[in-house]
Amino acid sequence: MLKVGVPLSSKYIGTISKLRYFMTAADKISIGNFKGKPNPETGNYTVPFIEGDGVGPEISKSVRTIFKAAKVPIDWVNCDIGPLLINGETTIPQTAVDQINNSLIALKGPLATPVGQGHRSINLTLRKTFGLFANVRPAKSIPNLASTYENVDLIVIRENTEGEYSGIEHEIVPGVVQSIKLITRKASEKVIKYAFEYTRSIGRSNLIVVHKATIQRRGDGLFVQTAQEMADKYPDVNLKLELIDNTVLNCIMNPEKYADSVSVCPNLYGDILSDLNSGLSTGSLGLTPSANIGETVLYEAVHGSAPDIAGQDKANPTALLLSSVMMLNHMGLQKYADMIETAVLTTITSGKEFRTADLGGSATTTSFTKAVIENLN
Repeated sequence: MLKVGVPLSSKYIGTISKLRYFMTAADKISIGNFKGKPNPETGNYTVPFIEGDGVGPEISKSVRTIFKAAKVPIDWVNCDIGPLLINGETTIPQTAVDQINNSLIALKGPLATPVGQGHRSINLTLRKTFGLFANVRPAKSIPNLASTYENVDLIVIRENTEGEYSGIEHEIVPGVVQSIKLITRKASEKVIKYAFEYTRSIGRSNLIVVHKATIQRRGDGLFVQTAQEMADKYPDVNLKLELIDNTVLNCIMNPEKYADSVSVCPNLYGDILSDLNSGLSTGSLGLTPSANIGETVLYEAVHGSAPDIAGQDKANPTALLLSSVMMLNHMGLQKYADMIETAVLTTITSGKEFRTADLGGSATTTSFTKAVIENLN
């Protein structure tokens, strides 16, 4: 059984029955390496499940139903992270903190931040609470699913804790607001080291540091300098530097250029670039999974909560399902990861009647779930 830090991307192999969107690799990444143990009485792992808002409960139900049909040895525990405002700071309940820390892993649906209640982003609160310093976002074309490009295979690793997302801002005088972009050597070293090791572990040749140090000379300059100072420790990985505007243009003109590379970015650039890559690969965030890396690993669908279709049985559960596949690979449960992944991809590529409306199809959440279960083997 492979013991790995995070599930890793690989090329499609063989026929549809052999497709693997996210596969593990026998790497040596220590941070994020799953150390949880199953319940000795049941043999099952306990995993907190943050169902989320909007369509979250519906797509979460789909995941639970498919996992039950696949007989995955996981016992879900409902994890309520309803935000609390304590002394002006947004926090999550201690019960939820304890659940996730004890399990060292969690699965999360989409969350919406309450508007006009003084809360900051709940997603940001989670990253801060659990020290989730890196977000790993693969974006890969799916055969037989029409998109703008074919053969896209992009990976972005995003610094997850600071940059513009630090939330440091104030009004200097009425009508003049200052927002502070925070870049520290400590956080930069953490995510860049992880990116080097990740790149090495999946056998790619290049690590591209995406930046705007021509303008943000001190902030982005520190991020770039940190990467340059660490490069000697990874002689098998070619370090490249690229301005964010050039990266965006190059991805749109020729995404295949990055097939042998991993990109690592400060927070805001990573957020924008990873969404762009999802659009290039599949045309939909509804197919995009991700992993947030720390001592605990939080897997999540990256799309929004879609309140406009909540409760209508229209939501696409694929992003959350593929995130759960990444989670299973990380846990060493690769047999189940392969089974569910193949069933999901088979369903999507079987025709429009099996795809939800966001993919131009006519399937409901319920009928899509049923089709995936029928394709389990």
